[in-house]
Amino acid sequence: MTKRFQRRIEDFACGNCGRAVEGDGYTNHCPHCLWSRHVDVNPGDRAAECGGSMRPLRVETGGGAWTLVHECTSCRTVRRCKTAPADDRDALLELARAAAAETVSGRRRT
Repeated sequence: MTKRFQRRIEDFACGNCGRAVEGDGYTNHCPHCLWSRHVDVNPGDRAAECGGSMRPLRVETGGGAWTLVHECTSCRTVRRCKTAPADDRDALLELARAAAAETVSGRRRT
């Protein structure tokens, strides 16, 4: 059974780039560098014991929306989340470009 999303308004300092991030209750990654932290089992529950850094792997598109794909650097869990209006569009485009280049060269990470 899938658990319901739990909205949590939390500000945080990005564990990757160190910038301050103002949460809006849906924020789960840094809008500047796109990194996240593995804190949830289900969105907003803060039940993950891992706590590892979640590196952005790629951007997926579909249905007019962009989805950010992260992989935990500690336990290798892969998660998907919607991008947000505050996300740095240049960072998203660079991530999409780099992932496409890896796929073409046969080196796709996940």
